[in-house]
Amino acid sequence: MKILITGNMGYVGPGVVNLLRKKYPEAILIGFDMGYFANSLTNADFFPESKLDQQLFGDVRHIPTKLLEGVTAIVHLAAISNDPMGNKFEEVTLDVNYRSSVELARKAKEAGVHSFVFASSCSMYGAAEDKPKTEDSSLNPLTAYAKSKVYTEQGLAPLADDQFTVTCLRFATACGMSNRLRLDLVLNDFVAGAVANKQITILSDGSPWRPLINVKDMAIAIDWGIHREASNGGNFLAINVGSNEWNYQVKDLAQAVAQVMPDVKISINQDAPPDKRSYRVSFDLYKKLAPDHQPVCDLLSTIQELKDNLEAMNFKDKDFRNSQLMRLKVLNYLQEKELITEKLEWTNK
Repeated sequence: MKILITGNMGYVGPGVVNLLRKKYPEAILIGFDMGYFANSLTNADFFPESKLDQQLFGDVRHIPTKLLEGVTAIVHLAAISNDPMGNKFEEVTLDVNYRSSVELARKAKEAGVHSFVFASSCSMYGAAEDKPKTEDSSLNPLTAYAKSKVYTEQGLAPLADDQFTVTCLRFATACGMSNRLRLDLVLNDFVAGAVANKQITILSDGSPWRPLINVKDMAIAIDWGIHREASNGGNFLAINVGSNEWNYQVKDLAQAVAQVMPDVKISINQDAPPDKRSYRVSFDLYKKLAPDHQPVCDLLSTIQELKDNLEAMNFKDKDFRNSQLMRLKVLNYLQEKELITEKLEWTNK
């Protein structure tokens, strides 16, 4: 078995590599990444990519066809990966997240790849407070990032057939510890604020709903996607990934952090404009089709692990929202140093 993992040097990738190496010690694992965040290591005992057979650096917009020879499955994580980055680099987001993804899948199919696993997102449901959204619910993407996921799924669907299985994992909002931790995610932000400032600052009024998933459980779902047979969901499947128990209002997440760290204060912005990104999601189909790959992490242990690791890092940055643990700040820094262009290509300077 030969697995290509794109975007493996981001937030989710280290956990995916770790799980796949443990489960398939004889597999050939290859990473392909632009390397923007290669330097963003957090409390890592070793270089995560050392568990790969090969780490390649390159632009997902220009993956060489030769790289796909003999590949069994592709785990496609590479993306401009959140709303702030998508808002600043809107056209690049569509190019990287959408157009290059469909082109990669087309090349993969021609090369004989059997399985294509795409990291999609529940954010495509947008404003959806009436009831938990299922895979058949209407889509209401509100940001460039969410739109790119919708367009990609639409582009991938016609490529799937009996020889090419496509699995789009509509992940809940990621959270939890990683060897390349991001703090531009709601739960991670709250824990960082509690550790550094003894305060959780909610930028909204706290009412929006969010489904969450630990990055470790994302890796479990990706493993399922790699081996999913077409008889279990069809040649093409777009499926919500998470658990019904992990649908929370933002204010409840803050309260959970305060439960783990009782000495923190919670600040809510009562004057904040309504956050339209509010949605609950049903994960019943994932529970039905992947009973042996269900999430195993719970909210309080996820918070505790984040707290323990941040403290082990001696994390004290009170202004962490302007730090290099925010992905947009890293890209801004690389641009200021003239290391990447406005299209997020390396300048080779």
